[in-house]
Amino acid sequence: MHPNAFERITRRGLLQSSAVLAGAATLGVVGANRAGAEVAASFAHGVASGDPLPDSVIIWTRVTPVAAATPGSGVGPSVTLNWQVAIDEGFASVVASGSVVASVDSDHTAKVDVTGLDSSTAYWYRFTAGSAVSPVGRTRTAPSNSADLERLRFGVVSCSNWEAGYFGAYRHLGLREDLDAIIHLGDYIYEYGQGEYGSVRLHEPAHEITTLADYRIRHAQYKTDPDLASLHLKLPFITTWDDHESANDAYAGGAENHTPGVEGDWADRKANSAKAYFEWMPVRPSGSGSATQLYRRFRFGNLAELSMLDLRTYRDEQPTMRQVDDPARSITGRAQMDWLTNGIISSPTQWKIVGNPVMITPCVFPPLEPATTAALTELVGIPQGGYPYNTDQWDGYTADRNRLFDAITSNNVDNTVFITGDIHTSWACDLPTNAANYPGGPTVGAEFVVPSVTSANIDEMLKVPPRTASVAAEEAFTLVNRHVRYVELDSHGYGVFEISRGSTQMDWYYVDSLTDPQSNAHYAASYGLPAGVGARVSRSSIPLDPASYRPGVSQ
Repeated sequence: MHPNAFERITRRGLLQSSAVLAGAATLGVVGANRAGAEVAASFAHGVASGDPLPDSVIIWTRVTPVAAATPGSGVGPSVTLNWQVAIDEGFASVVASGSVVASVDSDHTAKVDVTGLDSSTAYWYRFTAGSAVSPVGRTRTAPSNSADLERLRFGVVSCSNWEAGYFGAYRHLGLREDLDAIIHLGDYIYEYGQGEYGSVRLHEPAHEITTLADYRIRHAQYKTDPDLASLHLKLPFITTWDDHESANDAYAGGAENHTPGVEGDWADRKANSAKAYFEWMPVRPSGSGSATQLYRRFRFGNLAELSMLDLRTYRDEQPTMRQVDDPARSITGRAQMDWLTNGIISSPTQWKIVGNPVMITPCVFPPLEPATTAALTELVGIPQGGYPYNTDQWDGYTADRNRLFDAITSNNVDNTVFITGDIHTSWACDLPTNAANYPGGPTVGAEFVVPSVTSANIDEMLKVPPRTASVAAEEAFTLVNRHVRYVELDSHGYGVFEISRGSTQMDWYYVDSLTDPQSNAHYAASYGLPAGVGARVSRSSIPLDPASYRPGVSQ
């Protein structure tokens, strides 16, 4: 969605030539390519890990073999990287090792799916190229499928626009020692050109990204952010994409932010963005080529199963108001819907968690004063007259939502929670099968929506102080939509999400400033869903204690 309707710069026109990634200078150390020739190598983009399974985890890096081999350049020799995984930070006890080739075909990125590991175990990993040594990362495998877990705890984030501010949310999550992994729900990068939606720091390349080189340069820039890099060093990520990894309001055949004939063919642009994403992110996609899919599932003992959705690749174009109930239109695509419903119905775990890029809660949005309505229309899709649909979200694809909710209720599935990003704001909601009948009718679970890391919120769009104009809108939402238990439209930050035997709970934390790279963060609110059939969202007055949980330690 557009972060700012009021200052959007006209973006159509000829694209400028590609720019070199700022700040990615080489370190001048010596490595070796496959032919044995010496080259100057460095690891300017750090390391990362992701997609933890009980016996394996992805480890990732990007090597700069020579100074000219900047991201997206398409030049530079192939380099053989050696990798090691150990149970100690000093690598005295290496448990897995090997080599992998980084070449121009992968933009000199390298990923390894390290297998044969022990479950629920912390590991350290590194890459080397000759005498050049990468930073040392720490990761963790998932518990075994049979593990009888008491709880899990995740950091949850979305919508990190480089130009809108510093990534303080990542820094504060990195200070915690009580997290099993980071769940990123999409908009890890933004495609816009310089100055379109922020000016705290500038995007590279300067123009809106469309080519494979463009997407590679943009991913590389984000990987140089010190707070994001530090968080990748410390914890495995479980990620999915939303629209800005390709273009705003993307769907299967195009995007709002794409003009055929001006910005090329959509299929080519989408393929470029996907290739760069799979190169630069520590993800384990299934399939290959055009059949590669990002939606996938993770199991954590007998406590929880996490289904990560892809709601951009297979969806029909955002509908008109007359099309929202059309049963032929889908946000998931048929194959993904079958995979999702079958997985939730058959899950052997207590909790069914869905990593959901766009909001699924049904909402009727009240008419508000014109300026606030205009901002909300741009951010969360509220029409001027208070219509009930944001057609970019599940509200625009009600047949798919009904299919999913019907599957949950007809199979008596309990303990289902959707964790969501996309709309830059914070929400805690019950999920009624019939919103008009709430609280009298049944619910299928809960949704917890985390705010943006940096992307613009209502106060910034209206150019008013926080907690002024938005307060009346929040009150109107909860009056009209009684199943919305919490909404906060101004703040940026992150969530900490705990899954336990008795309940799930999301804590919201908000950073104090996007322009201060050392900004503090403060606790804001907690809401949870107790375990059991028919449970409803309730507020908790006690945030999760960082000292009360350590991953891998019996509680």
